[in-house]
Amino acid sequence: MSRGNRTFGPTHPQSLYRPPLHKVTKPLIPGPCTGHRCTRLIEESKHVAPVMVRMVHSIMEVMREKREGLRWLVMGDDDSIFFVDNFVDVLSTYDHTKYIYIGGHSEFIWSNVQYSFHTGFGGAGFVLSYPLAEALVINLEECLRRYPYLRSADQITMTCIADVGVDLTSNKGIHQIDLRGDISGFLFGHPQSPLLSLHHFDSVEPIFPSLNRSESAKQLLKAASLGQSRMLQQTICYEKKRNWSFAISWGYSTHIYENIIPRSILKKPLETFGPWHNTKPPFYLFDTRWPSNDPCEAPHIFFFQSVEKSPDDEIVTTYTRASPRGLLTCLSSGNHSADYISSIRVFSPAAKLIKEKYMINRKSMKMMREETINLLEFAGLFLLREERMSCYIEV
Repeated sequence: MSRGNRTFGPTHPQSLYRPPLHKVTKPLIPGPCTGHRCTRLIEESKHVAPVMVRMVHSIMEVMREKREGLRWLVMGDDDSIFFVDNFVDVLSTYDHTKYIYIGGHSEFIWSNVQYSFHTGFGGAGFVLSYPLAEALVINLEECLRRYPYLRSADQITMTCIADVGVDLTSNKGIHQIDLRGDISGFLFGHPQSPLLSLHHFDSVEPIFPSLNRSESAKQLLKAASLGQSRMLQQTICYEKKRNWSFAISWGYSTHIYENIIPRSILKKPLETFGPWHNTKPPFYLFDTRWPSNDPCEAPHIFFFQSVEKSPDDEIVTTYTRASPRGLLTCLSSGNHSADYISSIRVFSPAAKLIKEKYMINRKSMKMMREETINLLEFAGLFLLREERMSCYIEV
């Protein structure tokens, strides 16, 4: 990582760097662009954003090291959480010998308008294949002189890459988090794509009730330590005897609705958050749904509490109720209250969630009520046949 000196992730993550057989003593990331050469470049170009020039120039500094075995170059900010094992898994699906530029858009639509929909927003991390980085640095200083009016390092990088003839490959798991306030509704509606990064973590409210930002980051990584490939992956199913809808965002939160609500609705993020800047709508690059006080539409919300391995080699996550919903029971669906539920346990296979299964949003579940602790238990086994549209729940 450049642009920052800290990376958050699970303990002992698999590295993006494939080391050579011989021992390397030099640091992988050298210092930023300093000294007479950079000063002269900035003065000659009369660039409006000298700091951004130094940030982009750091790509050249890295490539001067000529590291054997380096496949990918990742840039990101130090106020981001990076899920490195997921990064490695996703990058392994691409041919690192080709010119590839991977990044994510801003959630705030006007940031994309300002900095281009072809830009990978670097706070959340963008990725260059090694051959592309090699081609980019050949004329990088000339490119910096060519565009002295660009104020964003991400936009400068995208523009120079475009001059090489390469377009952005967008990834839905890279999150700039150009949002304000409570992003719990956004995280709950994560797309069916591996979670790679969360930027601006110090600009939003803590994502877990009663925890601060640092504690919230550790809590999220606690789930990732045993099931990183499943993080925030959404599963939706129904208990038809009570007319309940269940929606699980693995490793973060679970919702119970006292009504049968279509998947097309439940998969949309709840707009608990606000726009990055005060401006006219539309605000977001994705669909949202408004929070509701209607007891047939408002969820009972449970947040991730703990994770463990079961004796049957399953990953068990526990979610506890954040607070009482404070609403009446939904009468139109049969008057079946979920107020008595205090916690939910989800059982998942220990095996890594492979790419093909991200597109299969179905799980077989078993629900059992335990009177003593008001507990729902789910045995989560992925159904590989996409045509099986419903979950099977036994009471």
